[in-house]
Amino acid sequence: MDRIFYVYTLAGKSAVLYTGVTNDLARRVQEHQEKQIPGFTETYNVTRLVWFEAHSTAVGAIAREKQIKRWARAKKVALIGGFNPRWGDLSSEVIVHPGQERGE
Repeated sequence: MDRIFYVYTLAGKSAVLYTGVTNDLARRVQEHQEKQIPGFTETYNVTRLVWFEAHSTAVGAIAREKQIKRWARAKKVALIGGFNPRWGDLSSEVIVHPGQERGE
């Protein structure tokens, strides 16, 4: 089975953005939401998944994460707006809770 790597952006209520990379998007988003990861996202309450992108290699995902982190805020906002115009929390699309199917 091929592994998938994700680049993702979380937003906070105060418009703070965080971009990261992971090989398990559901687990990672849940860790951020449950404040299990000390640091920036915990400090600034950045828990809403607003954008993500899949990659077939870790190298590709890391390169994309670094590219996005170098961008000006306006470019990041445009990327998110094109993918998720309402800036809604997409975590329900990736986190499946016991007894729940994806997409329900």
